[in-house]
Amino acid sequence: MAALTLTPRALYEEVAELLRQRIFARELEPGSWIDEMRLAEEYGISRTPMREALKVLAAEGLVTMKVRRGAYVTEVNEKDQRDVYHLLSLLEADAAAVVAERATDAELQELQALHQALESAVGQTDQFFAINERFHMRVLAIADNRWRDQMVADLRKVMKLNRHNSLLKTGRLAESLQEHRAIVQALVQRDPALSAQRVREHFANGLQAAG
Repeated sequence: MAALTLTPRALYEEVAELLRQRIFARELEPGSWIDEMRLAEEYGISRTPMREALKVLAAEGLVTMKVRRGAYVTEVNEKDQRDVYHLLSLLEADAAAVVAERATDAELQELQALHQALESAVGQTDQFFAINERFHMRVLAIADNRWRDQMVADLRKVMKLNRHNSLLKTGRLAESLQEHRAIVQALVQRDPALSAQRVREHFANGLQAAG
């Protein structure tokens, strides 16, 4: 691989993003040791930006630093998974309640359009996943709380470490789509309590399928 070239953002941030994508793609498997020296040589950089990049990923929960043993890709156990789903459920349900109460008509129409795109993407797995995430992220953006956004972003990164995506299980995609319909309906009805309840049910069902 050719040496990395500097862009306006710091070199260690570029390296962190490259490693993040390799982790999500399972090129770096959960539980595996990260060979800092080999990767630094591969990217044509010194070990300093490599170490800084690993610190970023450790703060996100994607990498675990072990004393005198180095960095490892984080393994997500069942308790981790339950904890992540629990927090995402709380944070995203709260965001949905805010959206139901405060969103403009145009913003609600935008969410309806995203849901229609999701309906149209059935059978196209990668596109379905991408639109699904865009829908969740747009709800958060409309709710407009940058601290919540950052927490959810980090939790969703950890969720991606799970080896088995629950949406790939038989029947789960159709169930998830029905849950999204219910969420959108509650949002359009401008019912904060029902919107939050529908999101909590969505995550509860997702956790059950992931188990």
